[in-house]
Amino acid sequence: MTMKVPTGCAFTHIIRGGGKKITYQNACVDCAFVAALGSGFCNWRIDFTYANTNNKTYRTSRGRTHPECKIDPMRNNSPQTLPRYGKACAHLHVNGVRRVSQCHHITK
Repeated sequence: MTMKVPTGCAFTHIIRGGGKKITYQNACVDCAFVAALGSGFCNWRIDFTYANTNNKTYRTSRGRTHPECKIDPMRNNSPQTLPRYGKACAHLHVNGVRRVSQCHHITK
């Protein structure tokens, strides 16, 4: 039987905690098969942003720009308690351009 194996990369954003308290936050790129053989992402950074329920961003944690090329960029962010409900997002930038974002709604 012939079967096609999926290839490509996925951007993952993980948040753990409860209510407005974030105990763990991580964002990373996971690549599979042929995609993992490429040169990777060059001049990359990962930012975390936080917005209120009106979608107004009130905090940004800008990541360091990494000049090297990496197939699996990753960044953790410090535990924190958010001042309000809304959403928390992670953004991957490559060569200064936002390539992908993933958000989680933080609700009661």
